[in-house]
Amino acid sequence: MGQALGRLLRERGESIAAIASRRPERAALAAAFVGGTAQPATYAELPQHAARILIAVPDDAIGPVARLLADAGMHHGTALHTSGAHGPEALAPLAAAGVACGTLHPLQTVANPAEDVRVLPGVAFAIDGAPEAVAWARQLVALLDGLPLNIPGPSRPLYHAAAVMASNYLTALISTAVMLMNEAGVGEAAARLALAPLAHTSVENAFRLGPSAALTGPIARGDADTVRGHLAALAKAPAAVVGLYRAAGLATLEIARRRGLAEVEGGAIEELLRQGERCD
Repeated sequence: MGQALGRLLRERGESIAAIASRRPERAALAAAFVGGTAQPATYAELPQHAARILIAVPDDAIGPVARLLADAGMHHGTALHTSGAHGPEALAPLAAAGVACGTLHPLQTVANPAEDVRVLPGVAFAIDGAPEAVAWARQLVALLDGLPLNIPGPSRPLYHAAAVMASNYLTALISTAVMLMNEAGVGEAAARLALAPLAHTSVENAFRLGPSAALTGPIARGDADTVRGHLAALAKAPAAVVGLYRAAGLATLEIARRRGLAEVEGGAIEELLRQGERCD
């Protein structure tokens, strides 16, 4: 994430003075990827290079890096971190030293720096923190053609849960669908090819039309017999798969009810989907 943001911001006119990592060789590779005048450095050297620092490290490393920077003499300026789960409080050692602290979380899934450079422009960014930190975060978001989202600390867990459901849980759903296709006799590669157009169109419709208007399928139709058949076919599937089908089905049922599914039909489907809860 740090490499991708550094390269994008450098390409869009932001001066990147240095890139730090725990290992010198990683810092050198990252600085080369960012390009321009970026120099490899240690964390302790960063305050010598810049008064504004973007911390893009794993969540459990944010606090230790903040402490390193504070101990190295960063007692003014601005610091942002890119975690989605944590607010500015993760940078407490720097805030105590006099640094304006905040957050800049890109709402995008990332795989590798080269791919990230392509997918990061135009996404939403969760920002929060001290006024000076928020002002810098907004400048960076504008450079990236992004959408700033003001997410205060108490709302951070809900925001991050939404992000996880829209990304990681989609991956889990697709993995489960591929597995079920395998059980039906379709090879994995063919299953991915077969399911991809269905998944892409469903996601596109959900965002273009809204979830309620986009919903199709047996639950939207009130087809309890089909749901019963699915559950029978899943009888020998792993418990996690059955639980996922039931939980997703109940969430789908709520959408169907909001758009007018008759209570008789909805009640029959709910009865089927909740049978496993009583067995547990």
